[in-house]
Amino acid sequence: MEDASAQTSEQTAAVLMLQGTASDVGKSVITTALCRIFKQDGFRPAPFKSQNMALNSYVTEDGKEIGRAQGAQAEACGIEATTDMNPILIKPVRDMHSQIVVHGVPLTQMSAWDYRQHFLPEAKQTVMDALNRLRATYDIVLMEGAGSPAEINLKDRDIVNMNLAGWADAPVILISDIDRGGVFASIVGTLELLEPHEVQRVKGFIINKFRGDLSLLQPGLDWLEERTGIPVLGVLPYISDIQIEAEDSVVLDSMRHGKSGQQELDLAVIRYPRISNFTDFDALSREPDVNVRYVTSPDELGHPDAILLPGTKDTIGDLAFLRASGLEHAIASQTEREHVQLVGICGGYQMLGQHLKDPFAVEANQIQEAYGLGWLPLSTTFLQNKQTVRASGNVHSHHPIRLPKESDAAANSLPINGYEIHMGVTKCLEPERVTALFEIAHPGGQSFNEGWGTIDGKVWGTYLHGLFESDQFRRSWLNGLREGKGLSPLLETYSARERKEMEFDRVAESLRASLDMQRVYEIMGVQPPE
Repeated sequence: MEDASAQTSEQTAAVLMLQGTASDVGKSVITTALCRIFKQDGFRPAPFKSQNMALNSYVTEDGKEIGRAQGAQAEACGIEATTDMNPILIKPVRDMHSQIVVHGVPLTQMSAWDYRQHFLPEAKQTVMDALNRLRATYDIVLMEGAGSPAEINLKDRDIVNMNLAGWADAPVILISDIDRGGVFASIVGTLELLEPHEVQRVKGFIINKFRGDLSLLQPGLDWLEERTGIPVLGVLPYISDIQIEAEDSVVLDSMRHGKSGQQELDLAVIRYPRISNFTDFDALSREPDVNVRYVTSPDELGHPDAILLPGTKDTIGDLAFLRASGLEHAIASQTEREHVQLVGICGGYQMLGQHLKDPFAVEANQIQEAYGLGWLPLSTTFLQNKQTVRASGNVHSHHPIRLPKESDAAANSLPINGYEIHMGVTKCLEPERVTALFEIAHPGGQSFNEGWGTIDGKVWGTYLHGLFESDQFRRSWLNGLREGKGLSPLLETYSARERKEMEFDRVAESLRASLDMQRVYEIMGVQPPE
């Protein structure tokens, strides 16, 4: 049922909603590209997703947590991300239970049933207040839906698709992925399951990820427009190797083997069931001499040059997965090889220690305790308050990380940046056995040591997500791996920040070439630039 009563007289921004016939049809990337196009055209755009389910998150400047996609979209707009852009974030903890984050702060853990029955009926005001603030600040707000708007078992309490479009009086563009097949059935089937007033909101279709001859598709497009009375606004080409951060781990299915060809460095990322912030390793995968693989079994592990334990929303549960799958033993065997390093980020860092304790049942519905992998003399206790903050600093002057020998003298001049998202507090039990990695500071705070590693540099861990986007550090660490293999260092690297900006422009250019932007502006009721 439509209800636009939540609007206020202060709203000025035009709105456009992008919905999809299914998950992973390209809504987030298309939204990001449109954010950049509107910025290029001289407008002040902002992204909005009322409710996001993702384990890849983004820390705002004020230390709050939102979905990673909205963080990237804000960057494409050239603005700072705020929690108004994603007021509700759902982070799955285990089957049927999730942590509910409201305006960047954990509220509670709920079952799917409790969330639907008790939280959603009260969520409209939170969502609309956030959207109204954005509309009072920017020229255009791009609203991204979630999944499909035709989930008939969920529609009555929907706050992220058609109900939201009605509250905001937003026109809708429906996106479908032709690479999966069945594109016409998915579009027509979606419309068939919508209410008549919802169908009236759909002002155009985008067909995404097309690889073929457009002339062969044209009869189908003509049929679709005649059948529905709704125009096809564009057929977007399949773009390979999109380097915009993903938030859904389904993308990892295509990254099990990494790049084609033979790269000199092989990095294996352990993909456990609750992997989070796997975008930490995107910057590594873009180096020319590096292959990054995501593995789930001992057979897939192979003989890598470094093993990376990523973040997780369920450290103790994913630690149990390592043991049950045989990966714990396989990781130990490979780490014993002379030049191999074992690296843990956040949850992976916690696993490297000796003890993990969850006295408040933060990660599960019961108190838990587990032995860690035992590589570092650390103990982690999960508390009820979450640390979400950006950090910056330098590699510690007495670092144990294996950087090239020529870097040792200037190691403490290597700048690093990152962000922390964790509920665990980690203490070092035997500091004489290990060495601190970094000297960092939080905004407005004093410097302190962060991260620990073995004296020989083979095993180390840190809470810093985004560490490998620090260009000099990333290349120096990789050159240390090269030196361990007897390879010469590579002297040049790329700028992660510049590469991200170039990727926003590349995807925007592709979208602009294939999408009828004149009609998009007409749908929004916005005068296009001359």
